[in-house]
Amino acid sequence: MRTPERTAGAGMLRDVAAIGAAIVAVGASFGAVAVAAGLPVWAVVAMSLFVYAGGAQFMAVGLAAAGNPMAAVLAGLLLNARHLPFGLTLGDSLGRRLWQRLLGSHLMTDEATAFALARPAGEVRHRAFWLAGTLLFVAWNAGTVLGVLAGGVAGDPATLGLDAAFPAGLIALLLPTLRDPDTRRAALGGAVLAVLTTPVLPAGLPVLLALAGPALLAVHRLRRPPAAPTAQVVEPADEAHAVPVGRKESSC
Repeated sequence: MRTPERTAGAGMLRDVAAIGAAIVAVGASFGAVAVAAGLPVWAVVAMSLFVYAGGAQFMAVGLAAAGNPMAAVLAGLLLNARHLPFGLTLGDSLGRRLWQRLLGSHLMTDEATAFALARPAGEVRHRAFWLAGTLLFVAWNAGTVLGVLAGGVAGDPATLGLDAAFPAGLIALLLPTLRDPDTRRAALGGAVLAVLTTPVLPAGLPVLLALAGPALLAVHRLRRPPAAPTAQVVEPADEAHAVPVGRKESSC
């Protein structure tokens, strides 16, 4: 008989594997696009190992191919600034030791964060983050190597429809948290703000502005007065067995 812990672990592994399959395909696209743009193979593999930034890597390759590597660095820093609130949200889910926090911050992606936050806080969220972070890191780098080896076989992920796989996966992971009305309003407000500012702001800034919704929710909850403790109601004793004060119950 399978224990509930083993069943839950198998379910998490199945969910991560579904996301990892899409990550392998997009990583292969990145490897092929980067090599086609003129980057050496070692640089492409090293970028996936040590930068590991997904969309920021595509942007960096495009800007570097255009002859503006400094803009690639600045754009990557701006786009990945969203990881700061990710780290604050996960907190102790990464672990208490310094090496766990350093390694966990490197493995932190949108998908791993959403996957972990879909689980209850504590040991379950800790295991979920490390499972998702580790497997997705392996999937991205395996895809990069496949793309480098395949060359032009893997192309732009947008032509394959893979660019929609990650938003769909994130929405599926975050749906349980949207049952809370306050969280739903904060997410909707942030999404509207991001959509309205996308045509007029540089890439990366609309995503950061979208954090205004969750930030307002956090401030609102901090300012909310704590609920009054519920008074414990003590039911009166049965009148037949009640003993008046100052008198002893007869032993007869």
